[in-house]
Amino acid sequence: MRTTPRRTHGARRALTGALLAGLTLLTSAGAAVADDPSASASPADDGAGPTEAGTTFRTATALEQGQTGTAQASAGDYLYWVFPADAGQRPTVEATVKLPSSARSSTSTWQIDVYDGLRRRQACMYGHQTRKAAADAASVELSCVLRTVRSWSEPWASDPLPGSYYIRLTVVDLPAADLGLPVGVEMKAVSKERGGAHDVDGALSEPLVPGVSVASAGDAGSAGAASAAPRVPSAGEPEDGWASGWWTDRWLWTVGGGVLAALAAVFGYSLTRGRGRPAHVPPGV
Repeated sequence: MRTTPRRTHGARRALTGALLAGLTLLTSAGAAVADDPSASASPADDGAGPTEAGTTFRTATALEQGQTGTAQASAGDYLYWVFPADAGQRPTVEATVKLPSSARSSTSTWQIDVYDGLRRRQACMYGHQTRKAAADAASVELSCVLRTVRSWSEPWASDPLPGSYYIRLTVVDLPAADLGLPVGVEMKAVSKERGGAHDVDGALSEPLVPGVSVASAGDAGSAGAASAAPRVPSAGEPEDGWASGWWTDRWLWTVGGGVLAALAAVFGYSLTRGRGRPAHVPPGV
């Protein structure tokens, strides 16, 4: 039985429509997974973290994302932690200060500040960066949600860039009589993947990690010498290394858009080319 041009045209339209629908669902699903705010980049979810905190930028205690770092300190101390944040992540810093049960003379005000690898203070989009604690409060909770880390930025801009991020916790308003009282601190840093909507063209040659340029120069100078010792990540660097920077979910949209455009061209051609020679017209006419 011979298939008529009408049936062939209808089958082609049905096949093209099915391909379009399937590709659209696939592209949308991939983008939804990449942009899912609940997807966390934390390598260690609620893992046991360090039990000490640094007192300066240079002695900041390394904290992996998802870990809870603890420390025992005195009211009035400056406490520092450092954690890594890569391109496409939106870091959130959470701190809990457990105040002494003994009577305090007045209220106190606590604050957390976040600085990037160049020690530029990064503003919080929202959260409780500064909070007051009443004289009888048992604890005070603070939080800071940073902007999404970009893979590249203009030199004059203060956009968050891949690298180390320093957390500083201190009390900014405390009566002199309460200085030195023991406090307990819990610190945690997590990130959410924001997807290709925040991607930009370009990438840093090196992440903003203190000493990374010196280390790279040393590695280049001793490239000819074989070394069996494994590379140890520096403070504020992910254990599995930094993202390469070339892959983003924008590739899904680019490839999906190209395939959709090709299918649309085939479909449009099939509509405009007509049904061919009528069956009653002999060849050569």
